[in-house]
Amino acid sequence: MRAVAAFRACCIMLVLLASGCSLIDYYFLPPPEDTAFELYEAGLDAMQEEHYEAAQDYFAKLKDRFPFSPYAVKGELGLADAFYMDEKYIQAVDNYKEFEAMHPGSEQMPYVLFQIGMANLNQFESIDRRQDNIKEGLEYFYRVEQAYPETEYGKKARKYIKRCRRILAEHELFVADFFFTRSEFGPAWHRYQYVVENFSDIPDLRDYAGKRAKQAYFEYQKTLSEEERLQIQDSWFLWLREWL
Repeated sequence: MRAVAAFRACCIMLVLLASGCSLIDYYFLPPPEDTAFELYEAGLDAMQEEHYEAAQDYFAKLKDRFPFSPYAVKGELGLADAFYMDEKYIQAVDNYKEFEAMHPGSEQMPYVLFQIGMANLNQFESIDRRQDNIKEGLEYFYRVEQAYPETEYGKKARKYIKRCRRILAEHELFVADFFFTRSEFGPAWHRYQYVVENFSDIPDLRDYAGKRAKQAYFEYQKTLSEEERLQIQDSWFLWLREWL
């Protein structure tokens, strides 16, 4: 009887000890880390629910904790997309560029290059600002169009190339008009000339620039000495004949 009682007591002690360990683990030890798959799925779910900051957190954890997982590459692209959808375009550009550098042979490259272009284009604010983002966006649209012309993104890029070029032309005209209104006809003339020579694919802006260039030139002449007028006259007539 004593042996049976002792056995029962040992069993009870083992059960209590196991329960106690479980309780200690639950309350005092950190929870186990999510797997790469679970982080990736959580990121996708957050994206679908438009919880973009949560998605950024999940994909960033996946990238940091499981760099060699099969899901890591998807997570890197997911992180860039989460920034893009959250309208954090600077961070999106940085992450897309990092993906491009780390995975140059990826089948996602047409999409990545296109997204870099779009993230730059979406930073456009107004014609009177510097257009560095538009210039960079145009560069990436050209790249995707030239390298992947038959893809979905190569075809889309053509539309945005036109949009970027119009913005750049309008910016040049804004600056030229600014100089013109301040009677700084020399700088205005050169800006109008630049539009005529470099934006023949935008006829309405090119025609406007051509007319204003002639006006600026004749006003500019009035400010020059006879010698200076003779120096620029030949080049002006040659340029005018080519434009007409």
